[in-house]
Amino acid sequence: MARVKDDGALPPAGTVAGMAPVRIVLADDHAVVRAGLRLLLDAESDLTVLAEAGDIETAGRMVRAHRPDVLVLDLNMPGGESLPAIPELAAQTAIVVLTMQSDVAFARRALQSGARGYVLKEAADAELVQAIHAAATGGTYLTPELGARMAAAPPVPSGPPDGLTEREVEILRLIALGHTNTEIGKQLYLSVRTIESHRSHIQQKTGRNSRAELVRYALDHQLVEDR
Repeated sequence: MARVKDDGALPPAGTVAGMAPVRIVLADDHAVVRAGLRLLLDAESDLTVLAEAGDIETAGRMVRAHRPDVLVLDLNMPGGESLPAIPELAAQTAIVVLTMQSDVAFARRALQSGARGYVLKEAADAELVQAIHAAATGGTYLTPELGARMAAAPPVPSGPPDGLTEREVEILRLIALGHTNTEIGKQLYLSVRTIESHRSHIQQKTGRNSRAELVRYALDHQLVEDR
């Protein structure tokens, strides 16, 4: 029950027992998605959305300007990659990653980089509010399905194999997951020519040329899970 103030009035909407609501910044490059998330979160009395961002640069600027309790962050954003930006952003606020990327390797990397939550967009209605509450109070939330798969997955070797860069590992994972060069370029906001160049370097470093060989290499090095 809400606490009654001395003058008999109830605390302002959005507070519980006098506590301020959790303040949130939404970062997703799709305006329709942000609108839906805002409706979902604003329906909660103890949550409030302060600002929105459509790219990484704006997300960082909104975090610095508003000092939110939680940043809800999409993984694929224009203006730069979200994963490499997590450590710097996590030093300023708690981060809940909201993404369509269900690969365990991405979830593990996000959490290791400092994210407090990792939620799949398909489960946002049921899980995002829970993840935000956990992150705001210093806890961690991982979509249960991913948590179970992560627990069952073998340990990941430390450091990229065969001198692959972090970008090359990311592209190799997407190749192994069945994405075309065009699809990878769209996800990472890179040109097809740039993806082709990275793919050529990956093939040279790993000694694998066909897609089937690259998939097997990624599985052997636990860069993706064997489904």
